[in-house]
Amino acid sequence: MNRVSVPSSKSASSLQVLAALSEGIDDLTPEVKKVAAYVLENPYDVSVSSVREIAHSAEVKPNTVVRMAQSIGFDGYEDFREPFREEVRRGINQFPDRAEWLQNLGQRGRLGEHYRDMVSSAIGNIEDTFAGIDSQDFQAAAKAITASRHTYTLGVGVNHSNAQNFTYLASTGMPQMSAIPKPGSTAIDDLAWADERDVLIAMTCKPYRTEVVEAVAIAQEQGVRVIALSDSPASPIVTSADHSFIVAVDTPQFFPSSVSTIAVLETLLSFVVGVGKPNIVERVRRFHDRRHELELYVEDT
Repeated sequence: MNRVSVPSSKSASSLQVLAALSEGIDDLTPEVKKVAAYVLENPYDVSVSSVREIAHSAEVKPNTVVRMAQSIGFDGYEDFREPFREEVRRGINQFPDRAEWLQNLGQRGRLGEHYRDMVSSAIGNIEDTFAGIDSQDFQAAAKAITASRHTYTLGVGVNHSNAQNFTYLASTGMPQMSAIPKPGSTAIDDLAWADERDVLIAMTCKPYRTEVVEAVAIAQEQGVRVIALSDSPASPIVTSADHSFIVAVDTPQFFPSSVSTIAVLETLLSFVVGVGKPNIVERVRRFHDRRHELELYVEDT
């Protein structure tokens, strides 16, 4: 096993610890790799969790956590944990600290500056979006979906894949989901028999797509409840929607960002599962159990 150590285990920052762990993870044994992956995905837990708690969360033995710490130059878990605890004591509660991280990115030349701008924009869009949404908004929309006879998800262009992904995931627990327009059809045709028992999730941002705006208008004429995702309260699909989510889409590049749209859809899906009937969870479990039985996943070794 190749050993990758932090520059100085006595004065290392949490960022240096995580970087060393990431760099050397492929050389670790399977069990040590499991706990390393857990730490990389949950760095906040290190500052507040004992070796036994980390081991329990990562589903390994406590001495495996110690071996993980030793793999990058620490004497044991407590030494490994200290940089994370020290940064919490100093009020640094992000791993890595964003301001320092973005500043370092910008010092790597023109592409580094572009990278910094893209990262800053993505984080800012998430913050701006969720700052304007209350959890009750998600709950109300989720209840409308779970109570519906059928829920249609409409997105075209860049939002087509977003609509497809949401529908695919939601359909593992609820059979009444479909993404539109279907191949060879139009959204208006797909909504022909929709009524007040149904829900339409529609998404479009500037420049607003005509087919989405028209489909929303027709759906509302038929009594369909509309959940709109768009970039402005003045958006033509938002102004008369039953539920709406305003997403920030600013970006240094030409194309509008989809980061916030995806985050809102993922959060909405979690609320759908949360407010839904127990059979939704059971359907999801059965769906994934069957995929494992059919050996569609690479199992851990």
